[in-house]
Amino acid sequence: MMLEVRGLEAFYGDFQALFGVDLVVDAGERVALVGANGAGKSTLLRSIAGTRRSRPEAIVFAGRPIGGLPPAEVARLGIALVPEGRRLFPSLTVEENLRAGTLGGRTGAWTLDRVYALFPILREKRNAPSTSLSGGQQQMCAIGRALMANPRLLLCDEISLGLSPAVVKQVYAALDEVCAGGLAVVLVEQDVELARASTERVVCLLHGRVTLGGRSRELERETISRAYFGV
Repeated sequence: MMLEVRGLEAFYGDFQALFGVDLVVDAGERVALVGANGAGKSTLLRSIAGTRRSRPEAIVFAGRPIGGLPPAEVARLGIALVPEGRRLFPSLTVEENLRAGTLGGRTGAWTLDRVYALFPILREKRNAPSTSLSGGQQQMCAIGRALMANPRLLLCDEISLGLSPAVVKQVYAALDEVCAGGLAVVLVEQDVELARASTERVVCLLHGRVTLGGRSRELERETISRAYFGV
C-alpha cells in the first residue's frame, strides 16, 4: 500500500467539503476519481498534496502520516500534483517551468531529455514563454513539470479539461507510458468512459462522500451513473 486516506474531512470556512473519505492506492496502481462538479474530487487531491491541511493520521504515505505537512515537504516525499488549469508560471519559459519541478531535490529517471522524449513539442518550444503554448501543450508542460519532481505518486486534476479529443488521446497515451515505469496515479476525470479505460479502479464521490468504488472493468456504466448522480 502506497497511500491510505482515512476518514478525511475538509472544510472551507463553515462549509464542509469532505465527509470521512477513505481511499487506498497501491504502488503502481491507477485510480480514477469521478463525480459531478463540487463532489470534492479536487479538494481530496489538494489535501493529499498538502495544499489543504488535515489531521496527520488522515493521510498516510508509504507508512508515514503526512496530513498537515507543508506542500514542499509532501513533494520531497514523492507526491506531485498536476493542478486543474495547469497553473504554469507565465513569466517563465517552457524549460524554466519544467526545471521548477526539480526544486524539491528528488532525483530519479525523469530528466529534461526524458520529458522532451515524451512530449517532443516541448523541446521545440523550450525557449518560448509558457503563455505561447496551446492548451494541450500547456497540459503537457504541467505534466512534465510534475514528472521532473520524480514522484512515486502523481495526482492529476482534470488533465483532459478543455482539450480536443485528439489532444486528450495524446495526453492519455503519454500517461500510459509514464505508468509503465511503476508510477502510481490518482486522476480526476469527468469523462467516465475515459476514466474506466485508463485506470484499474474507479472511485465515485458525491457531496464529499465516497458512493462507489471498484475495479474499472467490473463496474457498469449504469452503476457508476447512479453513484455519480445519487439516484
